[in-house]
Amino acid sequence: MKIIFGSRRHHYWAIASIFLIVVALIAGMVGCPGGGYCVLITTSSAGGSVTEPGEGTFSIRTGFPVSLVAAPDAGYQFYRWTGGGTDIEDEYDPTTIITMDRDRSITAEFVTYKPMIAAGGWHTVGLKPNGTVVAVGHNTPYGQCDVSGWTNIDQVAAGEYHTVGLKSDGTMVAVGLNNSGQCDVSGWSGIIQVAAGGNHTVGLKSDGTVVAVGSNASGQLAISTWANIVQVAAGYQHTVGLRSNGTVVAVGRNDQGQCDVSGWTNIIQVAAGGEPSGGHTVGLKSDGTVVATGWNADYQCNVGIWSYVVRVAAGARHTVQLRDNGYVFAVGSNFYGQRLVSSWRDIKHIAAGLQHTVGLVTDGTVYATGHNVYGQCEVSGWDLIP
Repeated sequence: MKIIFGSRRHHYWAIASIFLIVVALIAGMVGCPGGGYCVLITTSSAGGSVTEPGEGTFSIRTGFPVSLVAAPDAGYQFYRWTGGGTDIEDEYDPTTIITMDRDRSITAEFVTYKPMIAAGGWHTVGLKPNGTVVAVGHNTPYGQCDVSGWTNIDQVAAGEYHTVGLKSDGTMVAVGLNNSGQCDVSGWSGIIQVAAGGNHTVGLKSDGTVVAVGSNASGQLAISTWANIVQVAAGYQHTVGLRSNGTVVAVGRNDQGQCDVSGWTNIIQVAAGGEPSGGHTVGLKSDGTVVATGWNADYQCNVGIWSYVVRVAAGARHTVQLRDNGYVFAVGSNFYGQRLVSSWRDIKHIAAGLQHTVGLVTDGTVYATGHNVYGQCEVSGWDLIP
């Protein structure tokens, strides 16, 4: 089923499983004191919960503002509130307000995480709402930007010199450097999420297992025993998996401690970065704080004071956060200006390449900053949201 991801006025396309937490206001329900409205809050399936005003039946006075708070489970993200119309302050904010002035049904929707932009070693990739793909940056001699003929794509990922696309039928396409077999994904099926590392590719299957191809020099393909995975990330030479219970597993190169994630809990999203000198892993917790482990030469793991974060991304030597207000901040190396993101506003998604950072704006335009020697930041003409 196709759905539309959104901002306040715009949407982006993705294929995802929608998990609903139903906040139903029953028209004509009797027994509400004071002539107000009754709101019935129920949970219909997994994916998240409504933590405010809670679950159950509530009587709301006419004209009274009610706080709505939705909390996603591990591996999911909040999508939107529906059924409230213009009376919801921000239908795409998991923490918002609605003024109860009539009977209605309100639904909080959660979806699995599906990125629309990707940043590779020296190139940037964007997924358009019609399922086609655009790419700029380094393309010779490997052809990692040769994506103009791709169709029916629902997700993109970018490695150092290769690009991967997940099709709507769960199969895969890939272009670029294939010296380690990192593009040998044509036989994959049942894939729901992909990640691309330095020279390996990882796919999450619908049954929670994981497949991987490419270089295994550091054991980064040792994922055959993984189960109950809801999201994967790929660093330069390591692979990270987020389990459904909010814990994390990692394999591959660990000389900098980038795989030391066994004690992490309550994680809802993971990111992995690095380069030949080392790697690091970042985890976003359900309370909006962030943890990180691994190579910290440029302080790319100094995320301990971050809060109100809704998305993280990891580059070679920098780490990026997207806050719930659409602002972006970064720590780590700024040698090429890859951290010059503090002026960005209304961002809905972020990606980090080796030495550049990309942000998708709610109006469909794209920002990029950092190393631009191959034109990987030339995204000013992109429109990824109709």
